[in-house]
Amino acid sequence: MSLSAILSRIDDQLPNATERLLEFLRIPSISTDPEYSGACQDAADWLVKDLQSIGIDAQKRETPGHPMVVGHVNEGGTGPHLLFYGHYDVQPVDPIELWTNDPFDPRVEDTAKGQVIRGRGTSDDKGQLMTFVEACRAYRDVNGSLPCRITFFFEGEEESGSPSLVPFMEQHADELRADLALICDTGMFQSKTPAIVTMLRGMVTEELTVTGPDMDLHSGFFGGLAINPIRVLSQILADLHDETGRVTLDGFYDGIPDLTPQMRAQWDGLGFDHASFLGDVGLSVPAGEADRMPLEMIWSRPTAEVNGIWGGYTGAGFKTVLPAKASAKVSFRLVEGQIPDRVRDAFRAHAVARLPADCKISFTAHGGSSAGIMRTDDPAFEAARVALSDEWPQEAAYVGCGGSIPIAGHFGTVLGMNAMLIGFGKDDDAIHSPNEKYDMESFHKGTRSWARILDALCQPKD
Repeated sequence: MSLSAILSRIDDQLPNATERLLEFLRIPSISTDPEYSGACQDAADWLVKDLQSIGIDAQKRETPGHPMVVGHVNEGGTGPHLLFYGHYDVQPVDPIELWTNDPFDPRVEDTAKGQVIRGRGTSDDKGQLMTFVEACRAYRDVNGSLPCRITFFFEGEEESGSPSLVPFMEQHADELRADLALICDTGMFQSKTPAIVTMLRGMVTEELTVTGPDMDLHSGFFGGLAINPIRVLSQILADLHDETGRVTLDGFYDGIPDLTPQMRAQWDGLGFDHASFLGDVGLSVPAGEADRMPLEMIWSRPTAEVNGIWGGYTGAGFKTVLPAKASAKVSFRLVEGQIPDRVRDAFRAHAVARLPADCKISFTAHGGSSAGIMRTDDPAFEAARVALSDEWPQEAAYVGCGGSIPIAGHFGTVLGMNAMLIGFGKDDDAIHSPNEKYDMESFHKGTRSWARILDALCQPKD
């Protein structure tokens, strides 16, 4: 049967697909709160049953935390073997008083911008996950089979750090390994341009504490004579950047590649309005490296940011003390060519070098991961980009992502697989926040997009 018949099936079945999604969204699968561990089991069971309803050999696999769901379809002849990943767990709902309705009583709402599905997990990630499942359902309904071998891999701990993920992948590597991983947990560029994410920044997070005197000191007795740990810490943090916005750590930029001319031209063509982007949050001037374009700053350049700082008296009124210690939390977003341990070591050396007499410093590492780089020379990427372009008014683009999605890197390091990240979220979806939503357009056209992509990836090779 033709692709047009599959797309028509998706259109006709949209009401039923929406009802299935609403049923899935009613399960309060909050992974971070032990009170909801039973709901996480229920969500895994729901997925197993739904996958089995379209002929997929699916099972719930227990882990030390929340279960994985793994399903296999061994069809498609000589086509590629694809693995599709998503997560069924969701964020907590606090502050609950800011929700306009029960976050686990999802509903379809009419808004000025069109219909949306409102509820926790609609965009992150249940709605996105189900776009792929519904595309497979339509394929099976029309053709009686799926176009290639597909492995379904859903986890329930993404929102709580995925502690069970890598051990499970390592233990079941032979079962999970495929030709290409597909991930639907990203969004459209500026809510209108379909996008394939080809680079993700990594992360190093570090906490440091500078200690000076044995106790808090009266500033009238000791001020001017005794060292103040806040002053020391402030100097360490201030020296992280020079006057042009570059990070000053030794070797920080070593090995970082520049954008290719082709990628730079494509990013230029996106027409990113940084003034509007910053204006939406009350800012106006880019604060990063002065010689880089704004999209580079948030997609393909590394950063150093202070995320929290504390010390001394911060309560009501005033207390004139020199604190005994001062602390900060600092994070680094990493790009291709940077090694997390080297960045951490360089930061610690930077801080120790600025430590005066009578002060000590301690560090606590809070994790680190390398950047994820997808190999776009794989013909599957251009096939998927063209398929996306056929579905949406705007031509699809390869983009970067300033955040970190560790699973993409894990597919490379653990399973030796390339990953393709395609999602249909919008900038105003309010993921992790009250009143999360997923546009009906995203759900409908996202499902149609996956049908087109499957069709394109499974075309016979010349």
